[in-house]
Amino acid sequence: MSELRLENYTMPASRLGEESPLPPLDGCLPYTLQNNYDREKAPREFKTVVLENDILKAVFLIELGGRLWSLFHKKKKKELLYVNPVFQPANLAIRNAWFSGGVEWNMGLFGHSVFTCSPVFAARLRMDDGTPVLRMYEWERIRMVAYQIDVFLPEGSDFLFVRVRIVNPHEHEIPMYWWSNIAVPETPVGRVVVPAESAYRHNYQGKTSIVSVPMVEGVDQSYPGNFNRSADIFYRLNPDSQPWITALEGDGRGLIQTSTKRLLGRKLFVWGMHQGGRYWQEFLSAPGSAYIELQAGLTQIQSKDYLQMPADADWSWLEAYGLMECAPELIRGADWKTAYGSVDAALKNAMPLEKLELMFAETAHIADKTPEDIMHRGSGWGALERIRREKCGEPPFCSGSLVFDDAALGKEQEPWLELLNSGLMPYSPPEEKPPCGWMIQRQWQLMLEESVQQSENDHWLSWLCLGVMHYGRGEFEKAGQMWEKSLKIEPSPWAYRNLAMLAIKNNFMENAADLLAKAVKMAPEVYNLAVEYCKVLIETARYETLVKYIDSLPAGMRNRGRIKIMEAQAALKQDDLERTEKILRSRPSFADVREGENILSDIWFEMHERRIAKIENKVIGDELKQRVRKEFPPPAWLDFRQSA
Repeated sequence: MSELRLENYTMPASRLGEESPLPPLDGCLPYTLQNNYDREKAPREFKTVVLENDILKAVFLIELGGRLWSLFHKKKKKELLYVNPVFQPANLAIRNAWFSGGVEWNMGLFGHSVFTCSPVFAARLRMDDGTPVLRMYEWERIRMVAYQIDVFLPEGSDFLFVRVRIVNPHEHEIPMYWWSNIAVPETPVGRVVVPAESAYRHNYQGKTSIVSVPMVEGVDQSYPGNFNRSADIFYRLNPDSQPWITALEGDGRGLIQTSTKRLLGRKLFVWGMHQGGRYWQEFLSAPGSAYIELQAGLTQIQSKDYLQMPADADWSWLEAYGLMECAPELIRGADWKTAYGSVDAALKNAMPLEKLELMFAETAHIADKTPEDIMHRGSGWGALERIRREKCGEPPFCSGSLVFDDAALGKEQEPWLELLNSGLMPYSPPEEKPPCGWMIQRQWQLMLEESVQQSENDHWLSWLCLGVMHYGRGEFEKAGQMWEKSLKIEPSPWAYRNLAMLAIKNNFMENAADLLAKAVKMAPEVYNLAVEYCKVLIETARYETLVKYIDSLPAGMRNRGRIKIMEAQAALKQDDLERTEKILRSRPSFADVREGENILSDIWFEMHERRIAKIENKVIGDELKQRVRKEFPPPAWLDFRQSA
């Protein structure tokens, strides 16, 4: 009999840190950014749910998006996924913080999920025959939809099954996105096999092209070790084939993922074998622990041209994860059709599409079953929306299969619950961080607009929140008026900061710098605010002001990586090459470097260009730049370039 239970999992982990108090106005509103993590690791316990039968053991990180962290084949004594030996956030997700390893569930928005470093609900239920089911779910606040993932592992099954459901509760269509991101070990002779003979390739230099599979310009790119740069390969699956993708090691064994046909996209991502790609692998984990990503999605390629989900639509599909074993000589032979044909034949014996479709149909009623108990709770936003709809006489946004109970409500929801129940937004002093989570939903905006007509609610925080709501709807001039009114009632660093962001949007950079100077003076301890101020000082060429400001910061803020890098930028622009090099050589802990951000190597190259130009009395032009790139390659520890 399969078993479902709670456990703890311990690994070296960096601190995730508090979420930023600043609304990401041009980002992922109403969510806040998770950008206060570090790179100092210590043993930490994570709550997990384990689903296990006599063949497989699956471990889920329910505090971190419900990530399928490990899928271990007990009889073969083989881990099928890439299990990162550490938890190390990095700046790759919609809300910034992301970590590598396992299987990540990405829903709603283009990119790595807003929940990837946040808790989700986990509940227990059973199939008719008693097989336990793990249900993970959340309420997504941008699309305003709920999704659920029902996971089950029948007795004697060689495959773990993942049944996904997304329901659009609205009377209008919405853009929708889903990709399951599957990390598997990168091995020297590993080969990615898929039933396709052409693909779209994106090479991280702004170019997407159709290429043959597997040979591209004489190089077999079914072997991840053959990529000299980071790349996305979106396979054009043979239209009559069962959708699947696998990564097989030298012995012909590895993970295979397959699904019913709604999940039609398959993708390979590699960091590449160049210096920058190798360092990214270490940066996200530890030396000698490399991975690649296999992915499966609703569309053939990933883009912001979302799949439109009709009003009241109910989309579901079934995924299966298991071990694939094939003869190495067939997998590694020169004939590509033989390679993918042998996998396809083995899959048809083990888990054919017809069997998947039958299981999908037979488990349809499970999706509507109410859980027996909630093992772990996610955010309180779903509960708040449920309460609002009940009070306003609106239909529910999900069936009884998803329980968003009052026990999930927390401090972020308290001000909005008070507004709903009493018509008042609670006051708090402006020197404190805003106590409420941000909100852009239209129904709450109407409620708050009515509330501020009462004198008790005519305070700085109400108008600050209204400004964020208007900004989130693209009403930028109106947002500015709200924030000006907030300042007039009672000055706050948060209103100054938001007006600065509006000034940046309108390219009034000097004004933005002045507004942020007022903000950091009122809230000198807020690191995220200090970073934004430093960025604007760089962009307005106020280098002397920047250096003085950084020197005035307490050591805990002054020595954080992002601040140190901007100090190096300012020193470089002032031609203080000694200070620039000293900062770079100190290897600042640049925890939140963004994927595709080459600021460190850019500083390195410009430093050497300026030095040579001064010594040799040369003009910095293309010839000197090419020479520097040849003679002064950047050290590996500051090279985050995704192409050679």
